[in-house]
Amino acid sequence: MDTRKVDVAIIGAGTAGLNARREVEKQGGRPLMIEGGAYGTTCARVGCMPSKLLIAAAEAAHVITGAAQFGLPATARIDGAAVMARVQRERDRFVGFVVAGTEAIPPDQRLLGRARFTGPTTLEVDDHTRVEARAVVVATGSAPFLPPPFDTVAEHVLTSDTVFELPDLPESLAVIGTGVIALELGQAMHRLGVRVAFFSPFDAVGPLTDPEVAQVARRDLATELDLRLGTAMLAATPAASGLTLRWREADGTERDEIFTHVLVAAGRRPNIAGLGLEATGLTLDQAGLPVIDPQTAQCGDGPIFFAGDVAGHIPLLHEASDEGRIAGANAVAWPGVQRATRRVPLAIAFTDPQMAMIGLHYDQLPAGAHAIGQVSFENQGRARVMGRNQGLLRVYANARDCTLLGAEMFGPAAEHMAHLLAWSVQQRMTVPQALSMPFYHPVLEEGLRTALRDLAAKLRVLGQCRPEDMGDAPGS
Repeated sequence: MDTRKVDVAIIGAGTAGLNARREVEKQGGRPLMIEGGAYGTTCARVGCMPSKLLIAAAEAAHVITGAAQFGLPATARIDGAAVMARVQRERDRFVGFVVAGTEAIPPDQRLLGRARFTGPTTLEVDDHTRVEARAVVVATGSAPFLPPPFDTVAEHVLTSDTVFELPDLPESLAVIGTGVIALELGQAMHRLGVRVAFFSPFDAVGPLTDPEVAQVARRDLATELDLRLGTAMLAATPAASGLTLRWREADGTERDEIFTHVLVAAGRRPNIAGLGLEATGLTLDQAGLPVIDPQTAQCGDGPIFFAGDVAGHIPLLHEASDEGRIAGANAVAWPGVQRATRRVPLAIAFTDPQMAMIGLHYDQLPAGAHAIGQVSFENQGRARVMGRNQGLLRVYANARDCTLLGAEMFGPAAEHMAHLLAWSVQQRMTVPQALSMPFYHPVLEEGLRTALRDLAAKLRVLGQCRPEDMGDAPGS
């Protein structure tokens, strides 16, 4: 067995692992990145990019079928095989770029094989290499979770790791879950002509914590989608034409139905199986994970660091990038660990309307020390012009100093307004300062101004806003 001595061993070559390796190298250390599967990040292979490709096709179909409201009746003929072929072709192109970039890393910094801890900073990679490191970064990502009864019929169900391999659009699809992945993929399939039903034991739709915004999202999505909430899944049985599902509804009634395909999107779990974390000496919880400091990525006070989805903090690509850099910098500098200032949290769901959560969520607001401003998009000028007048935005501010704290939103173009709000929160902008920014007319962002005006009134700081910022415009 070969022996490799390095400064930092990095387990995983995804987004977090790649950024950790780069940071170690930048700091003058000797990194070794170990990957047990194929190169290519979760985002490129089975996450952000293929899902947005499918959503883009669904949006195109929806624009055609929705043109009737403008006096332009039209129908879309959907070629399912062509849709999936483009998804796969463009997905493979994105993956190719990532793989090429990874393979351009010096060979002495890369190692293929499955790593297992044999001590706090020693690893065995398959049966061919022993790695001795000063510090270790764990960046192994996550995998779809299959709850009962689907764990016993795993070969008959789809997950977000396999759905993009379909050669054609399914005839019917049961989506298990109503979280972000479930809603994004299920709504896209529905708009591409697939008969889709969503099942969840909960009443929640999406990740929103603000009860007002969540209620609007649940109500508006239910007008388009078949949401079967409060259902308990009892059985999943293979049938000649797919899977027979049996469930219990909220009123106790039991029903069954056959779907040609079932997509289980009930969350993801950290990839820690086979890592041998028990050999590290770390204290592990019931799930087999250590306590991880999000400001340092460190586990306890030792030389082991977690980054990306496996850390479980905020499983998003930009957060994985940040955590990889933090973990890499602290691993190579250990024991001289530095606390990092994390960027303002920003999460977006690419449903239609979109969902966004910025900064402090509603359920994180300081009790009695905040104010909320809001705007409905049902009558917002530009939203009505576009025929996209659905949704609600709620903006939060500190009641003592008027600084913006965060927001939750369900509405048109939320991805863009979410960025404006995230930048404002990170700059610790006050409500009057935000209102002093330029707002064009007519744009959707005028809805944000309306919410800020409402917030200014509740904070009693209207007098601090310039008179022109309080001007009226048609449909603003």
